[in-house]
Amino acid sequence: MNQTENQQPTVADLQRSFIYHLHHTLVKDKFSATKSDLYLALAYAVRDLLADRWLETQQSYYKNDAKRVYYISMEFLMGRTLGNALINLGVMEEWDTALKELGLTIEELQESEWDAGLGNGGLGRLAACFLDSLATMQLPAYGYGIRYEYGMFYQKIVDNGQHEVPDNWLRYQNPWEFDRQEHLHPIRYGGRVVDYTDRDGSLRHSWVDYYEVMALAYDVPIPGYRNSTVNTLRLWSAKASRDFDLNFFNQGNYVGSVESKMKTENISKVLYPADHMLEGKELRLRQEYFLSSATVQDIFYRFAKKFDDLKKLPDQVAIQLNDTHPVLSIPELLRILMDEKKLTWDEAWAITVNTFAYTNHTILQEALETWPVPMLGALLPRHLQIIFEINRRFLDEVAVRFPDDPQRLQRMSIIDERGDKLVRMAHLAIVASHSINGVSALHSTILKEDLFRDFYELWPERFNNKTNGITQRRWLRHCNPWLSDLISEAIGDRWTVDLDELQKLRPLAEDSEFRKRWMAIKRMNKERLARYIYQRNCVDVSPDMLFDCQTKRIHEYKRQLLNILQVIARYNRLKEYPGLELPPRTVIFAGKAAPSYTMAKLIIKLINHVGMVVNNDPAVHQQLKVLFLANYSVSLAERIFPAADLSEQISTAGTEASGTGNMKYALNGALTIGTLDGANIEIMEEVGEENIFIFGLTTPQAVTLRAAGYRPHDYYYRLPELKQVLDQISSGYFSPGNPGLFRPLVDNLLSTDYYLLLADFDAYLDAQADVDRLYMIPDEWARKSILNTAGMGKFSSDRTIGEYARDIWQIKPQPVVRGEARHW
Repeated sequence: MNQTENQQPTVADLQRSFIYHLHHTLVKDKFSATKSDLYLALAYAVRDLLADRWLETQQSYYKNDAKRVYYISMEFLMGRTLGNALINLGVMEEWDTALKELGLTIEELQESEWDAGLGNGGLGRLAACFLDSLATMQLPAYGYGIRYEYGMFYQKIVDNGQHEVPDNWLRYQNPWEFDRQEHLHPIRYGGRVVDYTDRDGSLRHSWVDYYEVMALAYDVPIPGYRNSTVNTLRLWSAKASRDFDLNFFNQGNYVGSVESKMKTENISKVLYPADHMLEGKELRLRQEYFLSSATVQDIFYRFAKKFDDLKKLPDQVAIQLNDTHPVLSIPELLRILMDEKKLTWDEAWAITVNTFAYTNHTILQEALETWPVPMLGALLPRHLQIIFEINRRFLDEVAVRFPDDPQRLQRMSIIDERGDKLVRMAHLAIVASHSINGVSALHSTILKEDLFRDFYELWPERFNNKTNGITQRRWLRHCNPWLSDLISEAIGDRWTVDLDELQKLRPLAEDSEFRKRWMAIKRMNKERLARYIYQRNCVDVSPDMLFDCQTKRIHEYKRQLLNILQVIARYNRLKEYPGLELPPRTVIFAGKAAPSYTMAKLIIKLINHVGMVVNNDPAVHQQLKVLFLANYSVSLAERIFPAADLSEQISTAGTEASGTGNMKYALNGALTIGTLDGANIEIMEEVGEENIFIFGLTTPQAVTLRAAGYRPHDYYYRLPELKQVLDQISSGYFSPGNPGLFRPLVDNLLSTDYYLLLADFDAYLDAQADVDRLYMIPDEWARKSILNTAGMGKFSSDRTIGEYARDIWQIKPQPVVRGEARHW
């Protein structure tokens, strides 16, 4: 296209580019092209708009010696790229017009894009939001992850239960990636370590007899919002160092000749291999080191282009570890500095600590990652040596600071020696990082006062909080265009880069005409979701019903089970009192359970069984519907959030680190019912206690109740409604063909109930009654809905990233000058 610099393409330009790619890249015409072809032609045309900006961004970083942040994450839940790229490039309207003139619709073509499901849930979606904010704020940054051939499994509901199907997302082509054959790094496994003395008399270590896997880079462009910055997400794919063993081949053993290649490339085949078996656990460890080693080698490669003095590494490089999965980057950096660059331990250690920062994402002890010492030693012998040496020196420091306290040494050791020896990855991350942060105010407090209290007492200056955030570009501007347009019409569109601007909506909450327009848009979004529900679930729901949504990973601590218990109680009330005045309600669940998580999968089955009974009961037909939407993904979330009236954030207090779904729902005008857990507390502070439904035990109360000897049976006998619900489930009321199907759920609640569902049940019902009362006053509900959106300014990922950049990374915006890439 012939465009001058900084000039937006015309509709004719866009049409020419689209037709060019259809004819010349795909070799199709309008008669032979499928919908997928048309999507690809559009994607390639949009990608062309990114190219110059992308090149200019990288040139700018090199030219200005910009310090860069490297954000390493095992998960990047990017979702679909096309719509987000169109929004950030500022050409959505132009493309809409261009395609309509060709007889096509942008919405239909977007549906042909397969979600890039390279993540499981909140961790991966947060990483994707951070990449968007980094580019929008023009901060020099790279994301690093793995290019899983099979992403998070595709979830089907078969016989009312979860059935996992491979998510082979790459078979549809990924027009947004560029393979970089020149960026190929060898990754070592196995072997042994040989000690030797160098010419200076220093003890050195050589890793020998290892085998190699190659890491091949694939780059994905990450455009900033309406600026010239396009940052890079680099994903690593595993390739065999040799295509096949020629000796096997010459002997006629073709299978043997390619077997090694297949095993090698398994490393990047699938996200989260089942780790309840030894083979799966070892593959997971291989994946983590594969990501860590390839990334650290790539950082050295880029650093060496401009600098020789390795002591400058922390001045040019900031590495952020997104949870413990990439923590093997720490011993890998030390190995390269000492074994290859010949630095002393003290020199290498100073560089390492000043380069790394660690974000913790979990409060649950069982979720803190550990690796068996024998497994790590067999796979990475030199790294285990380095970890032991880190631990020895660290425990010496602790012993000096806290003499005569052997229990403290045991608690803080990187090696857990109670029973089989384990490497505690969170401890390794804390010891080797200059910054450790939680992701909500409550979470960070729990880290300091409970989970990592010993470390906080040793290094209080290292601990800080960075409350999570979400990008408003995707989670309002892109997914809810009708509401976005209304907001921009009312207060201007600066909120897209400064979410605090939403405060200007507060006075409009008192404007009756604005409230009507607000709720009319909510109804349109509900109609859209209702059509989707009918197409997928064959259940007819009315947009006049209250849409009550709980969409997140299925886990006992997130308490989807508590939600379905109250749904059954509501059903029983409606059956017992036919004239009961309650607002009609559609309760929507969505989320995936880990394939080996039996209890979570049983909860999904119960939800679907309850839905079968409720949805087919004519007595409550107009009053209550229960739905489980299969295969929860970013694109499905983009349908649900704009349509939701009520957001269920009901985890047991003290278990959810932050949550970001709570933010996305509230940003789109849903009211929250929730516990004082994670970021719910901060949401309450921003929107006002009167505009959120808070219930249940607080974190200290939960701790006290468990310590006092919690007896769930007491609640069972004390609360008649609860007893009725549990008796129905355990007796087979919802599974008449298999009466004992759900008894394990009830037995677990009555014997242990670690997540305190029964203790919070009555308070939850009271809060739901408050929801019912408010929803029956539509004008007041609308006012609170607007105030929820107005209070979301704090929860932009722009604010979070700004705090990381200032407090941890010490990096500054690097504006990109257009036009440089056009010159040779």
